[in-house]
Amino acid sequence: MKQAAPAPARIEQKAYYAEPTRAVLAALGSSESGLLSTEATRRLAEHGPNVLPRAAREGPLALLFRQIKSPLIYVLIASAVLAFALGKYTDGAVVLGVVVLNTLIGFIQEYRAGREIEALSALVPELATVLRDGGRITVPAEELVPGDVVLLAAGDKAAADMRLLYVKNLAADEAPLTGESVPVRKHVEPMPKDSAVADRKSMVHGGTLITTGTGQAVVVATGAQTEIGKISSMLREATELETPLTRSLARVAQVLTVAIAIVAALLVGVALLRGYPFLEAILAGITLAVAAIPEGLPAIITISLAIGVRRMAARRAVVRKLPAVETLGQAGVVCTDKTGTLTRSEMTVSAIWTPSDGYELSGVGYEPKGELRRDGKPLGPTPDDVRALLRAAALCNDARLVQREGGGFGITGDPTEGALVVAAQKLGMTGDALHEEAPRRDAIPFESEHKYMATLHAAASGEQEILMKGAPEVVLCRASRLAGGAALDREVVLGHVEVMASRGMRVLAVASRKPEQPLAGLGEAEVVSGFELLGLVGMIDPPRPEAIEAVKACHRAGITVKMITGDHPVTAKAIAIELGLIGSSDEVVTGRELSAMSHAELANAARTRNVFARVAPEHKLRLVEALQAARQVVAMTGDGVNDAPALKQANIGIAMGITGTAVAKQAADIVLTDDNFASIRAAVEEGRRVYDNLIKALAFVLPTNIGEALVLLIAVLFFPLEGGRPLLPMAPVQILWINLVATVTLSLPLAFEAKEPNLMERPPRRTDEPILGRFVLARTVVVALLMTAGAVGLFLMEYRDKLDAGLPPDFALREAQTMAVTTMVLFQVFYLLNCRSLHGSSLEIGLFSNPFVYVGIGALLLLQLGFVYVPFMHTLFDSAPLGASEWAKSTAAALVVLPVIGLEKWWQRRRSLRRTGRTPGGPSFRVFRPRLRPS
Repeated sequence: MKQAAPAPARIEQKAYYAEPTRAVLAALGSSESGLLSTEATRRLAEHGPNVLPRAAREGPLALLFRQIKSPLIYVLIASAVLAFALGKYTDGAVVLGVVVLNTLIGFIQEYRAGREIEALSALVPELATVLRDGGRITVPAEELVPGDVVLLAAGDKAAADMRLLYVKNLAADEAPLTGESVPVRKHVEPMPKDSAVADRKSMVHGGTLITTGTGQAVVVATGAQTEIGKISSMLREATELETPLTRSLARVAQVLTVAIAIVAALLVGVALLRGYPFLEAILAGITLAVAAIPEGLPAIITISLAIGVRRMAARRAVVRKLPAVETLGQAGVVCTDKTGTLTRSEMTVSAIWTPSDGYELSGVGYEPKGELRRDGKPLGPTPDDVRALLRAAALCNDARLVQREGGGFGITGDPTEGALVVAAQKLGMTGDALHEEAPRRDAIPFESEHKYMATLHAAASGEQEILMKGAPEVVLCRASRLAGGAALDREVVLGHVEVMASRGMRVLAVASRKPEQPLAGLGEAEVVSGFELLGLVGMIDPPRPEAIEAVKACHRAGITVKMITGDHPVTAKAIAIELGLIGSSDEVVTGRELSAMSHAELANAARTRNVFARVAPEHKLRLVEALQAARQVVAMTGDGVNDAPALKQANIGIAMGITGTAVAKQAADIVLTDDNFASIRAAVEEGRRVYDNLIKALAFVLPTNIGEALVLLIAVLFFPLEGGRPLLPMAPVQILWINLVATVTLSLPLAFEAKEPNLMERPPRRTDEPILGRFVLARTVVVALLMTAGAVGLFLMEYRDKLDAGLPPDFALREAQTMAVTTMVLFQVFYLLNCRSLHGSSLEIGLFSNPFVYVGIGALLLLQLGFVYVPFMHTLFDSAPLGASEWAKSTAAALVVLPVIGLEKWWQRRRSLRRTGRTPGGPSFRVFRPRLRPS
């Protein structure tokens, strides 16, 4: 028995793919017979198990605490504690109830987001077949060590990074790692040292799938040292950024908290100077804090985002993190992978050339539906030469077309061969029928060394036929004439090959010959010459038709789409041109070029170029970081392991749900259940609608809080003390009633509001655009002043009238306060109608497009009637019944908001139209067109 060589003291990482096999084995201290078991055990202790490091998961307590990390929530908790300390148990309980409700909603939504996915561990198979002690044994994959010699066969998933020692027709599906759209044929010859991962054909990498053939390879890296391990490291290092919404809300919370604390402290001081008892002065400060803080706002935001989550799920986008709903609506750049995202990851024959003419074959993917066209026009009966070409391609073939259980079609075997079978079936030639008519007698399988496949077939007449398909230059060398006997001009044929290849197609030539004598089998001698060239087939993984429309929609919405793929530059450019991402004269940037760029050059390329090919995971990450440095909100889509670090780094990561790897889904914020780029357009639209509706909710809620604070401020500054107690237009518990019951009842329906007109024809918001812009602040001030004037004016009028009528002061105060509360509530009802559209009339989005608005108004009016007339509500809230005249006065005062805000909208629209050429929130009259060339 041949003994394995001893191991070196230390195994270093090097470019094993560029070294001869003997040198690799020597460097690893191994041999073709593998390691000794004792040496393998020693190395396992030295290098550790072949597993990927896992980041610690966020526990439930940390997730729960994150829901209350807001200055506004802290102030509310402090106010509740102080209220309890002063004996105001109802006030404290209501405030704490709001905090608990908001916390639970956020916690439940995020906890259900699928954190149990153990992504990277799923990429390492459980068992591997290795040579140890000169024999073949099966070991757990985690026990592989550098120097182990592994046996590979079709269907195996590579357990580590390995240098190939021997191959027999070996091909690997590397799409999850590199984005390569077709299986990569492997060989044992050294590759250049500067080869990208996708070009290292003398290697197989951990997590990739062996699709055909057999082989033998030596392990050169395990665990964190593999290419997948490096991606895992980048995934842990990628920064999870705050979303624009969370940043804006954090700024709003900080400003409100500081302002409320300062005003409340000043109010307490003024109250003490005016002779308020100490506890009453403190209570006035608490009341102002409770009045000014929009207690219901956190719940409104969370519920609005949750509604957006459900809407997106209905449009095939599953949201894992709540703020991601809105962030996607602000995206200015979508960086997308090609294979499986913009394309179906299903090779399709789209071009056919025969000696008589050129043709196109319609249809996408493996579904056998399509028609033959010439110069774009459908043909009638299939020409005989096309039928002969596709018949031969389908017979000289090991793939099969199958119908999936859940619907749709798939293939077994090589995707390239599958495309040929589908093409033949589109024209009425099924694989089973063809093989029955011409059964196979022998075959020479495809191998990377000779680059062709040949099969021997028998016919019912007793004749035999040899069919061949393969690389055009190989088949042409074995052909002596064209089909039909015409002379073969190889240069002309190669010219057609170049035309197809320039369109990003993979081109195969197909030929046939009839042997002069019956053959018992097929060998190399029978396929050397004498063939007739039947023609060429060009195939490509084509773009989804809906993706083409989705890209156009993104461009109209001011969103730049960039393709970042591991595929070949020629293929990437062809697909990008068809998608409308670039023009025919634009260049594709490769990963090798990115590696050689300075920081400034990379930033410029990220800004001005739209297609990047042959990129490694670190390139994707750098491109996303460069775009973010340019203050872009970046969405990154992808499905492979190679996409995961960039998915996590992006402002919004979007993974594919069907073809996506578990690690990609774990790193993403949103998962598309249909793997369709077109769903991104729908998700962007939902994101923009959610943001608009959040602004509507803010514009609706804030005037009430500011108005309540102004009412209290006016009372403390100017109203007298009655019997040693402050005269307040609204009691603290009544303010809570307005804030929680009225505000939430009316603001939540805004989350269901229809989209604004031309929502997807306006550019994305600027990253520095504040959530409380001048428009929202101006409207807040106007409405708050109207509410304050109405509530305070009617309170004083009613209080004076009741005292003059001889009612006791307590009864007069309760009735006047009830009238002030009712006035504020009715102001909210009418103002809600104004808030249905930020800049236009409710008629523009449909008077009845959102029935929940009227449900909310009806519910609030019923609750307010209970507040006014139900006895136990009188006890709880110190309210009192009102007569018809009081209702009429409150209604008349509240109606003022309709014409005032209507006039303000009209003025804003005219002003914006004169200044920018577009109405607020609407499309510019200048059509947006994406820049295809660098400036």
